[in-house]
Amino acid sequence: MADASPAITDDDVRHVAKLARLAPADEAIHPYAEQLGGILGYIAKIREVDVAGVDPTAHAADLTNVLRQDAVGDPLTVDQVLRNAPDSDPPFFKVPKVLGGDEDSAG
Repeated sequence: MADASPAITDDDVRHVAKLARLAPADEAIHPYAEQLGGILGYIAKIREVDVAGVDPTAHAADLTNVLRQDAVGDPLTVDQVLRNAPDSDPPFFKVPKVLGGDEDSAG
């Protein structure tokens, strides 16, 4: 199989890097050129695939949104709300003090 990778030169990489305001090291320029050429080669190979008759899809899996009615239900009680809280003082959640504590002050 012939290599269909478009030739990306070191100058191409320098030009793209300049446009992106990047300053790659000189020793990284040639490996980037090879990698970009490989990426463009894969894109060229994908373009060879006959996709006529294939419906466009957004996902590989057949997914659909699950929707339900937005209906008013019974509200939770305070006990239900606080049931899984690590600490509480009904009807409030208790949380550790974040600001102003002596042991937590940063100086």
